[in-house]
Amino acid sequence: RLMSQALRKLAGNVNKSKTVVIFINQTRMKIGVMYGNPETTTGGVALKFYATMRMEVRSSGKIVEGNEHVGNEVTIKFVKNKVAPPFKTTTVDIIYGKGIVRENELFNIAVNEGFIDRRGSWFTYEALDGKEHSLGQGKTNAVSYLVEHPEIADEIEKRIREKYFSKPVSEETQVAEGTKNAEKATK
Repeated sequence: RLMSQALRKLAGNVNKSKTVVIFINQTRMKIGVMYGNPETTTGGVALKFYATMRMEVRSSGKIVEGNEHVGNEVTIKFVKNKVAPPFKTTTVDIIYGKGIVRENELFNIAVNEGFIDRRGSWFTYEALDGKEHSLGQGKTNAVSYLVEHPEIADEIEKRIREKYFSKPVSEETQVAEGTKNAEKATK
């Protein structure tokens, strides 16, 4: 009951101030579950009810460079999502000391979408101007190439955004929408 009361009071203020609140929880095993997932999060159902988005984050592999463990491959499952379709799953690379590296994610998405071509262990990218760039042998070298050539990384990001978002968002659109939102807030 205490959690429910606190979340009721918190929800209004969070919405007004346009703040993001992140709760981190761990799972426990339910006893005697025969069917379904035996894992549950502690703290009752209030947090599950008030949450706009709930994510289940699990390590799905190690990232190794040479003999050194430099990060984790993490699978994120969206258990609840009020702002986009729920039950989607994605995988991201988290590098120790750096977090989620932009070029790593651009590379992963570009390979999945076919923007970067894989020939054996070699990766190549055909730019919009028709020029083919050899990114290197192996993922580590290909990501390093994107870090060293930000113009190629920017072009790949542009192509990904055009594919996933119906219309590109220009700076004028962002400024205009920000002005409209500010006007609505003052009324």
